[in-house]
Amino acid sequence: MKNALLGIWNFYLNGFRSMTLGRTLWLIILVKLFVMFFILKLFFFPDFLDDHATDADKADYVGNELIQRAIPEKTTDY
Repeated sequence: MKNALLGIWNFYLNGFRSMTLGRTLWLIILVKLFVMFFILKLFFFPDFLDDHATDADKADYVGNELIQRAIPEKTTDY
C-alpha cells in the first residue's frame, strides 16, 4: 500500500515538474479561487448571525427566517 501511494505521489510530482503552461494555468486557478472565496466573501456575503450573541438567539433567527421565507407573499392578480 505504501509503495502504491509513493508511486502515485512520484507520478504527479514528476508531472508537475515538467509542466510549462500548466504552472501558469494552476496559478490562474489559485488566484481565481482566492478571489472567489476570500475577496467576494468579505464584501458581498455579510455575517448575519454575528449580531446574535448566543447559539439560542442564532437558532431563533435562522428558524424565523426560514419560516418567513417559506410563507408566500399575497399577491393580487387581476
